[in-house]
Amino acid sequence: MDEGGVPIGARLVLATHNAGKLAELRQILEPLVPGLDPGAVISAASLKVPEPVEDGLSFTDNALVKARALALATGLPAVADDSGLCVDVLGGAPGIFSARWSGRHGDDAANLRLLLDQLADVVDPHRTARFTCAAVLVQPGSDGLSEQVTTIEGSMEGRLARSPRGDGGFGYDPIFVPVQEDGPAGRGRTTAQMAPEEKHAISHRGQAFRDLAPILAEILSR
Repeated sequence: MDEGGVPIGARLVLATHNAGKLAELRQILEPLVPGLDPGAVISAASLKVPEPVEDGLSFTDNALVKARALALATGLPAVADDSGLCVDVLGGAPGIFSARWSGRHGDDAANLRLLLDQLADVVDPHRTARFTCAAVLVQPGSDGLSEQVTTIEGSMEGRLARSPRGDGGFGYDPIFVPVQEDGPAGRGRTTAQMAPEEKHAISHRGQAFRDLAPILAEILSR
């Protein structure tokens, strides 16, 4: 460890306390950085960095809050993402409030029930929605004051089923049917019924991180 508690060899830090997100980012980066040392990409959880208050008004705002706080705490380039479900008939809600739509943060079951109740009378053609993700990279300047910010957005279009299907994923995955699965040519699966690698290949988060990956690879190759 160095004096700030950051492991020797760490080059990039991801603002997450979810081990699955860290593993996914490493998997995306591996083909771009041959021989990537797993210890070069670490998480906020491993450093016990507290999570900042996400008081932004957009996915990008909240991702920037998290990435900026982490870069300041560690001195390393920091990546953060913020994502949620945007339902057309609800004017884009739950949006940034997706994780706490029912009033309690992270209560997936309650959030899902409330959303289904709100859409009970909405006919199938009008149940269109999308998952949206903003990924932000903050690179602190050598002077400790300046920074370079890169923002990437990804989205996954789809339609909301009338009842949950599948045990995979989390959040609203059990009712989200991607456009690739919808219609006569599709199988009608929700993202909770898809294998993780299938979901990552088309997901909003996968898209955003794949688009950001070349820049992250350049940082790791310095």
